[in-house]
Amino acid sequence: MRIVFMGTPEAAVSSLERCLREGHEIVGVWTQPDKLSGRGKKVSVSPVKQFAISHNLTVYQPAKIKTAEAQELFASHNADLAVVVAYGRILPAGFLQTPKKGCINVHFSLLPLYRGAAPVNWAIVNGEKKTGVTTMYLQERLDSGPILLQRETEIGATETASELMLRLAPIGADLLGETLSRLSSLTPRPQHDLHATFAPMLRKEDGLISWSDDAFVIERRIRGFQPWPNAYTRYKSHRLIIWRAVPEQIDQREAPPGQVIVARGDEVVVKCGRETALRLLEVQPEAARRMKARDFLNGTRLKVGDQFG
Repeated sequence: MRIVFMGTPEAAVSSLERCLREGHEIVGVWTQPDKLSGRGKKVSVSPVKQFAISHNLTVYQPAKIKTAEAQELFASHNADLAVVVAYGRILPAGFLQTPKKGCINVHFSLLPLYRGAAPVNWAIVNGEKKTGVTTMYLQERLDSGPILLQRETEIGATETASELMLRLAPIGADLLGETLSRLSSLTPRPQHDLHATFAPMLRKEDGLISWSDDAFVIERRIRGFQPWPNAYTRYKSHRLIIWRAVPEQIDQREAPPGQVIVARGDEVVVKCGRETALRLLEVQPEAARRMKARDFLNGTRLKVGDQFG
C-alpha cells in the first residue's frame, strides 16, 4: 500500500521500520518540526526524522497542519492509508477523509482506557496492573475511533514509563503489521464512551511530590513521570529529582510528612502520609548528576529531622 507515516518519538520508529520491512511504499513521513535544545541551542531532530533520512524517505515538517497548504500537501501524496503513531498533533477532518482507506492509529493503551497524550505515564501513576496497544481508525474526537486489534501486557512492579514504552513500541509495530495484513478482513468495533478514561498531557507541576500522600502513590508517580517531568521535591530551596525509591509501611506517626526519619549509611527514609515512608535509592540534586542515596546523604550531610518539600 501507499502509506503516509506520521510520527515523532522513538516509540514510533519501530512501526515505521515495520511498514518498510513489509514492503509498503512510504510516500511521505510527517514529523514534528526540529527544535532548539540544551544550553547551546543545538538543533534537535525527532527520532522518526533521523530514521526516515537514513532510509532515504521524504520528510515533511509543517509547523501548522490546520491550513489549506498542509491539507493540499497531504492530499498530494495520493495515499491509500495514513499510519499515525504519536505524531503529536490532532489531525483535522480533512486529513482523516483524504487517504482511500482512512487513517490508522497505533495507541499505547487498551482503549477506551487512557485516551489522550500520555497513556503510558498515567497507567503507571494510577496503579494499573496491565496495559497494551490498540490499533484503530482515527475519527475527529480524540482516540474514540473504532478498534481494529488490541494486545495487552502486564506492567512490571518496578517498571518506569520509559522502560514500559521501550517494551510497547515493538508490540505496537507487530500489531500494526498484523492490522495492515488483515485490514480487508477485520471488523472494526466501536468504543464505549462509558468505559473511557483520560490521560492528559503532562505538565511540569504534575511531578511535584506531596509528602502527605501515601508512599505507594508517590512511588508510582516517580516511575510514571519518567523521563519528564520527573517526580521532584525541594530540599534547602533546591529542586531534587527522585529517580528510584521503595515505599514502606511504618509505625512511626510523630514525624510530619516530608521529614527525614532515617539518614545513615546508604539509608535515606522520608515520612509520608497514612503511616507510610519512602526509602530513597537514587536521586538527582539540582545542577548535578544522578546519584545513589548514600552519595547524596554524604554530600549534603543530610540528617534526621531535615524536611523535604
